[in-house]
Amino acid sequence: MGRLTGKVAIITGAAGGMGKADAVLFAREGAKVVITDLQQDKLQEVVQEILDAGGEAVGLIQNVAEEDDWVRVVEETMTKFGKIDILVNNAGISTTVPFLDTTVEHWNKVMAINVTGTFLGHKHVIPHMIAGGGGSIVNISSIAGLTGGSGAGPYTASKGAVRMLTKAAAIDYAQHHIRVNSVHPGYIATPMTADLFANDQMKQWFLSQTPLPRLGNPEDIANGVLFLASDESSFITGVELPIDGGYYAK
Repeated sequence: MGRLTGKVAIITGAAGGMGKADAVLFAREGAKVVITDLQQDKLQEVVQEILDAGGEAVGLIQNVAEEDDWVRVVEETMTKFGKIDILVNNAGISTTVPFLDTTVEHWNKVMAINVTGTFLGHKHVIPHMIAGGGGSIVNISSIAGLTGGSGAGPYTASKGAVRMLTKAAAIDYAQHHIRVNSVHPGYIATPMTADLFANDQMKQWFLSQTPLPRLGNPEDIANGVLFLASDESSFITGVELPIDGGYYAK
């Protein structure tokens, strides 16, 4: 307890799944959390869960691909809490569309949310971290950002971009004591993957690809994100952390 005491965190895509797990854990560890999403009802449920547990949280509606939304979220965070110590760029979409079936509109949508949304988070939060003497940014990529996979070209490309954006920002802002790292989840049971894993044949295939004999859960990811967000990782920047049950070790 208390690993993030006194810190202020923005977590995007936090109405469910991994983002929610991050928010609940961060609040339990003492952070004041600003959580964003487009799902207003579910977002408020997460806020209430945190408040009921004695934490402090604010929920804001945000489309991460829209720069005006980032300006508003950052301004409201600064007005409410006066600083930003941590940014978790978690919001994203997962799609399985082969290259030849991918329309330009679909490609642009994936890139807008997964890549542009992450870039805009850096652009609007980093100045406040510089003014505050430092901070930690954790970008949620994917094992698809580490190795190629079939049937998901736009998604794989977007998550590879997040990985390299992370490294570029880590180098550019290390002098300001801002650390930037990426987390690469493997096969995680979340609301986004529920339909996929409901098919037992598909679930068994995914399990066969993971050396540890189970699917991951959102809390597995949240524990890694917490470490990278906390001062315990104060000499770690520009790294990629697979949390994938050993998938990338093969």
